[in-house]
Amino acid sequence: MSVWIAIGLTAAGCYLLKLTGLLVPAATLEKPLVQRLSALLPVALLAALTAQQTFSAGGALVVDARGVGLAAAALALVLRAPFLVVVAAAVVVTAVVRAMGG
Repeated sequence: MSVWIAIGLTAAGCYLLKLTGLLVPAATLEKPLVQRLSALLPVALLAALTAQQTFSAGGALVVDARGVGLAAAALALVLRAPFLVVVAAAVVVTAVVRAMGG
């Protein structure tokens, strides 16, 4: 029963958050600072999620094959590789490091 209460509260919270966004005046949304923040916020959240998923295990900081794979993906991005090549580089490098015992 407590799971359904949590689901209901989460659904209500999401609805209220969406409603709050719709009630924001248009003049506020047209300000340059708000537009810049709305463009940068998703990137920052994705970077934080990537860092958390790459460098943590069980609440501890770890550097393992995932970090090496992320570095390979970053290098591929710097070299302007297509997206599928970036993903493939990360997968292959991570697999090789894990196969070598890392």
